[in-house]
Amino acid sequence: MSLITPGSLPRLDVQQLADEQTALAVNGLDLFYGDKQVLHNISLRIPKHRVTALIGPSGCGKSTLLRCFNRMNDLVDRCRIDGELQLNGETISGPQIDVAALRRRVGMVFQRPNPFPKSIYENVVYGLRLQGVRDRRILDEAVERSLRAAALWHEVKDRLRENAFRLSSGQQQRLVIARAIAVEPEVLLLDEPTSALDPISTLNHRGIDFGAETALQRGAGDPQHAAGRTGFRLYGVYPPGDAGGI
Repeated sequence: MSLITPGSLPRLDVQQLADEQTALAVNGLDLFYGDKQVLHNISLRIPKHRVTALIGPSGCGKSTLLRCFNRMNDLVDRCRIDGELQLNGETISGPQIDVAALRRRVGMVFQRPNPFPKSIYENVVYGLRLQGVRDRRILDEAVERSLRAAALWHEVKDRLRENAFRLSSGQQQRLVIARAIAVEPEVLLLDEPTSALDPISTLNHRGIDFGAETALQRGAGDPQHAAGRTGFRLYGVYPPGDAGGI
């Protein structure tokens, strides 16, 4: 394993960042769980067509920030935010937003694989069926395209009617990624997606084409791999006496 040193990191091209289009923007974001503030005045932008990694110490709020982008924090009791979130220039933090529609545009993959108790094929097309797609040719093409993008096609192409629970945990995680990208989201959020993968699946993960305009992942597992694709890092900054905020 090689050592990452300040001199070995790629130089940040400020002009290139200025020229890039923004997929996600955060302006003055504060987040509270009840009376406890865990995110403090966050402002950042995530460029389009990039894999961006949020890297920082455990408990600094990376997952909390990630869940803001598809409003999953709305499901947490007494969670509230101040500030603005934008997706491709559209404000998504207000009460007027159709959250279900937002989550179709912003997919998410979690730490642990969560395949549905269905066949491999039906897992991949689940979101498309919810959107009303019934054409078998379109569904078949989406299955192959998504499984290829998730580096899983050659392992399961003759097993598509088998139950997804028969796959290994690493294969299940790649299946979940295929399911997420099958609906072609604008942004794909990945919450430490390689943490539970075996070494072979982790290597396969390097070859995944996320198929979204933008991929935003937390705890990239291999910082060199993530930094080499993004050149972006987020470090924890804690207010006095508080170890819970970014």
